[in-house]
Amino acid sequence: MAETSNAHTEAPSGGAKSFPPFESDTFASQLFWLGIAFVLLYVVMAKVALPRIAGIMAARRESVDRDLGAAAQLKADAEAALQAYEKTLAEARTRAQTLAGETRAKLNAEAEEARKELEAALHTKLAEAERTIADTKARAMSSVRGIASEAAGAIVGKLTGLAPAEHAVAEAVDAVLKR
Repeated sequence: MAETSNAHTEAPSGGAKSFPPFESDTFASQLFWLGIAFVLLYVVMAKVALPRIAGIMAARRESVDRDLGAAAQLKADAEAALQAYEKTLAEARTRAQTLAGETRAKLNAEAEEARKELEAALHTKLAEAERTIADTKARAMSSVRGIASEAAGAIVGKLTGLAPAEHAVAEAVDAVLKR
């Protein structure tokens, strides 16, 4: 069997060198190179990277401003178009109402004229009918007077046996017809 020992194999601190960044005799050169690295990094950033980033940001800002300007212009155009539409719509409504009023007045005037013409025609026909009725009544009355005179004369003649005088019968019939 192999024999194991509890002996340490590491050398005490004097036997090996320490970690190089922690060696105090190299601090000055490490700080020098650190400064040079930062200066080089600063120069590269200031001369190359930052101007590119600034250019990209400026271009983006210009693009955003241009887009915002275009959006504002489009909004103004849309509002102007809406106002023009509303104005045109109001004018069309006014024109339609005016046209409707004119048409209504024209139709009312035509209807009134037709009514007056119809009334005049009806009055003419009514007057003509009244004349016809009056003529017919007068003819009928003259016929009735003659018939009544003949009938009254015949009745009186039959009842009394004597023929009455025609002028007496005519006066009696006229007196009855006047009532």
